[in-house]
Amino acid sequence: MNNHYQHIAEALRYTKADKKAQPTLEEMASHVGLSPSDLQRAFIRWAGVDWARFMQYLSVEYVKRILQTGNASLLAAASSVEPSGTGRCHNIVVHIESIAPGEYGHGGRNLQLNYVFADSPFGEVLIASTAKGISYIAFTDGKKEAALAGLRGKWADATLVEQADEHNGRAVKVLGQDRHNVHDLRLHLSATNFQLKVWEALLKVHMGQLTTYSMLAKAIGRCNAVRAVGSAVAANPVALLIPCHRVIRSTGELGHYHWTAERKAAIIGWEAARCNGRFGM
Repeated sequence: MNNHYQHIAEALRYTKADKKAQPTLEEMASHVGLSPSDLQRAFIRWAGVDWARFMQYLSVEYVKRILQTGNASLLAAASSVEPSGTGRCHNIVVHIESIAPGEYGHGGRNLQLNYVFADSPFGEVLIASTAKGISYIAFTDGKKEAALAGLRGKWADATLVEQADEHNGRAVKVLGQDRHNVHDLRLHLSATNFQLKVWEALLKVHMGQLTTYSMLAKAIGRCNAVRAVGSAVAANPVALLIPCHRVIRSTGELGHYHWTAERKAAIIGWEAARCNGRFGM
C-alpha cells in the first residue's frame, strides 16, 4: 500500500509543479519511473479508480460542488454524533476527552504515552496514546526518530513506551482499513476550549465532504474568528482522525497542509473515490 502511495504522491507532486497544463499519464509515469500501465494499475489498486477519474475528484469544479453540499451538512450536523455512509465510505465515531490543565504536571511528567508505528494508505504514521485515548498521530515520512522528536517536543517530560494498547491498537486497525469490530475511537487531547470546538466541528465533516475555515467558523457560532479557526485547525495533533485535510479554500483550491500538499490531494481524492456513490460526478 505504501509503495503505491509513494508513486501516487510523486505523480501528484509532479502534476502540481506543471503550472501550464496537467501532465499526461505518460509524462507522470516517466517522472516516477513506471510504465503508464503500471502507474495506472497503482492508482486503481490504491484508490479504486483510474488516474483520469482520480484527477476529476481534485478539480475545482468538483470540490466546489462538494463544498456546497458539505456546508449544508456541517450546519445540519451540529448536534449529531452518528456515523454516516456505508461500505467503503464509512465514518468511525470519534470522541474527544480534554486533558485538564495540570492533570499530568508540567510537560506531562506524570504521563505515560504508549506509541506504535503503523501503515496507512498515505504513508507510515506514529500513533501515541494515554490510558484514556489517542493523543498524537503524525506521519513519519520514513524518519521515525524525527517523528518521535516531535512527540517529545509536545510532551517533554512524559514517559514514552513503544507498546501497543487498546487505544492505539484500534487506531492501527482503522488507519489500516480494517474496521471490523471497531465502531468508535477515543481521543485524549490537551487543548483550549476554542480548539476543542473547532475539532469537534471538524469531526462533523464526514468522509467525502469538504469545508472551509469560514464554514467552520459559522458552524461554531464564531463567524468573525476565521483566522483563529485556521490556527486551531493547524494545531490538530491527530492527523487523519481529526480531518483537517478536509478544510480547503473557498476558491476550490486545496491549499496547504502540514503533511505536504500532495498528501492532502491524495487523501481528498482517495476519500472521494470511496464516497462517489454519495455525491456522484
